[in-house]
Amino acid sequence: MEKEMWFPGVETVTAVIQALQAIAPFNSLSPAVLSKLAQKLQQKTYPRDSYVFKQGQKSQNVLYLIVQGLAEVIVTNDKGIETVISYRRQYDFFGETVVLTQKPYPGSVRAKEDLTCLLLPGEEFERLIQNHLEFSGFFSQIVTERMRVLYEEIVAEQSYEAYSSVESPLFRKRVSELMSSPVVTCYRGDLISSVAQTMAKKNISAVIVVDEPGHPVGLITEKDLVNKVIARSMCPPDSCTAEAVMNRDLVKVPANAFFNQALLAVVKHQVKHLAVMDQDHLVGIVTIGDLIKTRSTGTLRVTHDIESQRTLEGLAAAGREVDNVLNALVAEKASVPEIFEIVSEFHDRLTRRVILLCEAEMLKEGYGPPPVGYCWINMGSAGRKEQTLRTDQDNALIYTDGQPGREKELEEYFHVLATKVVEALAQCGFAKCRGDVVASNPQWCQPLSRWQETVEHWIRHVEPMNIRMLTIFLDFRCVYGEKNLADRLWKSIFAAFKESMAVSHLLTHDDTQFRAPVSLLGGFVTEKTGPHKNELNLKTSACVHIVNCVRIFAVKHKITETSTFGRLKELIRLRAIPQDDGEFIHAAYETLMMFRVRENLKKAKQGKEPDNYINPHHLSKREQALLRDAFSVISRLQKLTTNHFSIFWLNYLT
Repeated sequence: MEKEMWFPGVETVTAVIQALQAIAPFNSLSPAVLSKLAQKLQQKTYPRDSYVFKQGQKSQNVLYLIVQGLAEVIVTNDKGIETVISYRRQYDFFGETVVLTQKPYPGSVRAKEDLTCLLLPGEEFERLIQNHLEFSGFFSQIVTERMRVLYEEIVAEQSYEAYSSVESPLFRKRVSELMSSPVVTCYRGDLISSVAQTMAKKNISAVIVVDEPGHPVGLITEKDLVNKVIARSMCPPDSCTAEAVMNRDLVKVPANAFFNQALLAVVKHQVKHLAVMDQDHLVGIVTIGDLIKTRSTGTLRVTHDIESQRTLEGLAAAGREVDNVLNALVAEKASVPEIFEIVSEFHDRLTRRVILLCEAEMLKEGYGPPPVGYCWINMGSAGRKEQTLRTDQDNALIYTDGQPGREKELEEYFHVLATKVVEALAQCGFAKCRGDVVASNPQWCQPLSRWQETVEHWIRHVEPMNIRMLTIFLDFRCVYGEKNLADRLWKSIFAAFKESMAVSHLLTHDDTQFRAPVSLLGGFVTEKTGPHKNELNLKTSACVHIVNCVRIFAVKHKITETSTFGRLKELIRLRAIPQDDGEFIHAAYETLMMFRVRENLKKAKQGKEPDNYINPHHLSKREQALLRDAFSVISRLQKLTTNHFSIFWLNYLT
């Protein structure tokens, strides 16, 4: 029978502190923290051969710290056979996974000899993880896994009737479930007349062309036969080969890809056939018809609607259909990165279509075609490909420097064009930025050389307003036009960052002066008065910190990718951020964005303004735990960023 006691006097507390200082990661905590912690601990002694807990038992919500003795970890199989898989010795701990996940114990722990443990209550353990960077890093893998499990459970249990009436979870289907197999193929040297006969006989719309080893190298469709052989007579049917007619831009997807990935490939590349691959082997073909038959949430129809519009009124109506796709994606339980990717693709298409219509209008009005090449860029959430519901515009225009003497002509042309585009986007539901960060503002419509001077000035003279400009601008992404202009500007930015000692430090300071909305005791920090009393803003209080910190790392490492998820992936690949930390941050950001999307859609459905506010006290216990975990990641990321970019002596100047 185990013995139990509480530590009484100061002398014993001192001994407990000494024991904690011998246990990693508790040895990373300050003496003051350890002193308070020691008074929260309970001591238990377990006689030899007695169990601390047994496999399958409910969590006791404590972390066990061994101060004396030896414990064995035992797993029992289905036949009741016990196997000792490891031992825990003095100054080891155990039970951490179950404390953090609240799942039943996956194994048993038994005293191999008399065992004395300090028992740390689960809530105190959680508090340490939330408030102490080095300590939390020790458990980041477990916390990341907990966040993923909770996230998946909450998403799976959501009732999305408030969003849509979609019936089946299409976005969980694999391409292998949708594809046609085996695939009808032909070789490059086959006569096109033979290929056409095969297509007619089998009643198919396309044949994949393969090389001798069987690797796909192209595609022949009915359209290719009509356009290239019959209408244009590119080559005589009796001698023309498949290689001469085939489309070489064959789009491939892996067999284990999800439905949404196939859908995105069709939308992005404007194709009707996808080759399905298992590593290097062709295993199937997916057509646009397969996706339509599978009920594709209206997504493909929206693509056609956007591309076919000839008026702004028609585009505005098509833009509203994108909101319906968003509802359907959430109802289908698509992941946040999936939602971002698909909705951003539609918004990009809509923007490009608007620009084309405005260019045509410029021609009609006598302004002529664009006199030099230019690039339309999006910033903010649109630049990061993180738009869901349509938000305010953040855009700019970069144009090629003209010959001396043409400056005024170019400035006037692109100001008129930019004004038309901004007004047209507003008609399509993208409101003008309240801060006038739009291409119709001459400050945001400049030739490349002036843009380079402007951004270099912001970087070298890091005043508060310039810091604000950088946080807006450094998410810019080319949406339409000559991408090389954006690439050249990024190159200038990276060079200026390398030369500036202070810019990364001051961007870090700008973000870390505000903390995640959670108190030292783990409570949510909400607004005390006003219309949002007891609520917190997920965008400005939480998400922005992850965006800001990840952006600083990305620019430092010359990453031109602008999405937060994409930047994290690159930072992990470059080992600029440890993989565990990167996965931790990814899980937290996905969690926060899931809450944002969900709450904003609810408000939109109720006719309210989607404002990113949430009342954390109205969430379930599990949702609150998930939100706290995400907030703890923000604190960790801010400290990580400070450690990388803070320059001590500059703190006296800021």
